[in-house]
Amino acid sequence: MPRWSLALLVLTGCAPDRRDPPSMEGHDMLIAVDSKKSLAQLREDLPKACAARKFGVLGVHDLKEKMREKGVDYAGECLVFEVCNPQKAKQVLEANPDISTALPCRISAYRTKDGGVRLATLRPTKLIDLFGTKELQQTAREVEETLEAIMIEAAR
Repeated sequence: MPRWSLALLVLTGCAPDRRDPPSMEGHDMLIAVDSKKSLAQLREDLPKACAARKFGVLGVHDLKEKMREKGVDYAGECLVFEVCNPQKAKQVLEANPDISTALPCRISAYRTKDGGVRLATLRPTKLIDLFGTKELQQTAREVEETLEAIMIEAAR
């Protein structure tokens, strides 16, 4: 989603609060969107937002539940969605199979320390830089814009 579209959504009150999380301010590695929805509601709404943009949810990891299964008491709440667009993944993998180590994309939905709910993902444009594959920068931008749009829609 172009920045001007996001700004328009925010100015008209149609978008959730999108901001850099305090722990990452100035680092620009994350895209974060705050939501007033519960994690349970986001678990339902995020796959719908993905499907609307030709991304699929490959899996959802409930970190609190996984840790409980391993005998670890984790007080937080965090869902990690593995999401993918097969056409974009094919394009990236054909250019550089090493990038498979960063696939699929992940969107986390978690309760913040102040009790809020946040969706966040690593910026594909920053990740692609780590692999030295400049010819994929446009693809990474497209994926990044789509992930941001998915999080905004799910958070509304």
